[in-house]
Order: sequence, then structure tokens, then C-alpha cells
Amino acid sequence: MRQNRPVPVSVLLVDDQPLVRAGFRMILEAAPHLSVVGEASDGREAVEAARRLLPDVVLMDVRMPGMDGVEATRRIVERSRSLDQSVRVLVLTTFDLDEYAVGTLRAGAHGFLLKDSPPEELVAAVETVASGGAVVTPQVLERLLARFAPLLPAAADAQDPPADPLTEREREVLRLVARGWSNSEIAAHLVVGETTVKSHVGRILTKLGLRDRVQAVVHAYENGLVRRGEREG
Repeated sequence: MRQNRPVPVSVLLVDDQPLVRAGFRMILEAAPHLSVVGEASDGREAVEAARRLLPDVVLMDVRMPGMDGVEATRRIVERSRSLDQSVRVLVLTTFDLDEYAVGTLRAGAHGFLLKDSPPEELVAAVETVASGGAVVTPQVLERLLARFAPLLPAAADAQDPPADPLTEREREVLRLVARGWSNSEIAAHLVVGETTVKSHVGRILTKLGLRDRVQAVVHAYENGLVRRGEREG
């Protein structure tokens, strides 16, 4: 596991604003187990830097001149997968979210993080993504729903929906994942162990052909399993 690695997690910073990059660099390098190995000011530079440096995590802005973060994420993830590498992308977004930021999820990003997140949340998110996890903070999830949920088709409107391979318990777990609940919160709510929840999540991803919890969230909202404002369920 990465958390046992003797060397720091390497991070590539991508943002078109030098002061923003400088701020993130100060936060990340204050953590002894993280190391900023490079910076890029646009998507094209990010793709080249990721190819050359092979960072563990790319902290990616979305709205940049030239190649944006969506296309840069797609290229970085596609190359990483084709070469069996482990470069992972964590997207940075403003509080009101860019309309096309969700495209980075489809492009293979492993999570969303607010640009004004507390330093400890930034560090924790980078660690989570580096160790193979995914990050979708509840605030970002709510903003995603506010912007995109009205555009998604209602479940009742679907014609001949595909057969649902999930059990009722798995659907319940997926709904809670999509609301932003952690494994420990789900375990407490369902009165089961965290290991059981992890097993459910693993089976959900396998049955639906999804990569991680981020894609599970998108799937749940696209298929009408949850609606905006259900965080506290």
C-alpha cells in the first residue's frame, strides 16, 4: 500500500495562476510524505509533465487557456492505463463549479476538491487518491447536483431500462455512497461492519463495470437512484 511507501507521494500541480500553484505547493510540501515534483500552467504542459515525471497524483485545474483540464485528464489517464502506470488525477474546482467540470469524471479523474478546501483536507484528498481511493466531498457533490441533476433524464422516463444486477441491499449502499456517505457512516446506518460495506461496494463496482466510487456516484444520479438534497437521507 502507498501509505507504507518509504518515499513521498509525488504531485504535479496544474493551474494557470502562479499564485494558486505557489499556495498549493506550500501546503503540500509542509506534509513530510508529499512532494511536489512539477508544475504546469495549462493542459498541454500538464500532459507533457505527467508523461515525463510520472507523478502519483496530478492536481488538475479545469478552466485553463488552451487545452482545458477535461482533455488533459483524458489524455493523462488514457496514457497511464495503456502503459499500466498509476498516474491519478484529482480535479480542483471553484465553489460554483464549471459546467464542464463533470467531464473530467468521465475522462477518468478520481475525484473533485474545492479550491478553497482547508489545507488538511487537501492533503488528505491527495493521500486518498494516491492510495487508490476516490474523493467526492459532500459540498462538491451538492454543487454537481445543483448544476447537472436537472439535465439528467428521470428514471420514470426511461424506455425498457436495462436489468438491474444489484440486490436490494447493494442498491441501498449505492444510494448512500452517492449521497456522500463514508464507509463508516454507511456501516453505522445499516448496523453492519465496515468490512461488509467495503464488500458491498466492491460487488457494486464489479457488477456495474465501474472503476471507483466517483463513477458510482455519477451512475446513481444518472439512473435516478438518488436526487439532489438527499445527503442526510
